[in-house]
Amino acid sequence: MRIRANAKHMNIFQCLASETRIKVLELLSEKPRSVGELAKELGVSSAIMTRHISMLEEAGLINCTGLPGKRGLKKECSLKETEILISMKKEERSKECHAISIPVGQYISYEVHPTCGLASVNGYIGFCDDQRYFSSPERVKAGILWFQSGFVEYCIPGYMVTSRTIHSIEISLEICSEYPKYKEDWPSDIYFYINGIFIGYWTSPGDFGEKRGIYTPEWWRATQYGLLKIIKITKDGTFLDGMRLSGVTLKDLNIQSGKDIFFKISSPADAKNAGGVNIFGKGFGNYDQDIEVRIEYE
Repeated sequence: MRIRANAKHMNIFQCLASETRIKVLELLSEKPRSVGELAKELGVSSAIMTRHISMLEEAGLINCTGLPGKRGLKKECSLKETEILISMKKEERSKECHAISIPVGQYISYEVHPTCGLASVNGYIGFCDDQRYFSSPERVKAGILWFQSGFVEYCIPGYMVTSRTIHSIEISLEICSEYPKYKEDWPSDIYFYINGIFIGYWTSPGDFGEKRGIYTPEWWRATQYGLLKIIKITKDGTFLDGMRLSGVTLKDLNIQSGKDIFFKISSPADAKNAGGVNIFGKGFGNYDQDIEVRIEYE
């Protein structure tokens, strides 16, 4: 979840100002719990806990579902958001903005090495550790793909690039390291390129599988979710989650009006932390999205 520090999001800030509600979020990060279970663990009445849960639900931080219980329906609560990014800067209004969602399986070129594979919400696409299936027409249905080393490259269509001056290019995606099944402590240096130009890398801390992904299908038993990373390139440099990643600017990327832009994600075999990569799309992980691209103009 990305929010700005303004009055529009006061309900979220009010939720986070309560020690009891923070403890509720901590408990729900371990596993879903009913209102009664939360009340018992925190030593408050069910009525008081219900009010706390209502505030968290209205703020969009948790999900609540009615499930059959011994005495009728019980309300089970689970986390809806696992991260909140708060921007302290005033939102910059652009006169023009083009956005597109690129399915994770809609890459235009690749070179991958095992462990590797693809899967949709309904099942595996081909066989695991067989690179040939990365050429399958079914790849466009993928909700997750993974490889130990290599790259996949995506095309941002030229119709998004106008003759106007670009203010910024922003790319958001959910990614993590790759290890057979999963391994929480498994660092991986994941490299990013635009138009063949290296813009920086991020070291994923692990391949996450101990907790179930919010959107991950029930049949899936390996990596469960990644971390949402937001890459932004401006005239001042390249930034990752608001922190400076490199000095590469928009001028360095050779972007031309009407021409496609190419975005590559790589896990080099010779990287210091050669730990592979998982890329999540809709139907998998903690963020129900594909690779989201926004181009803003001045």
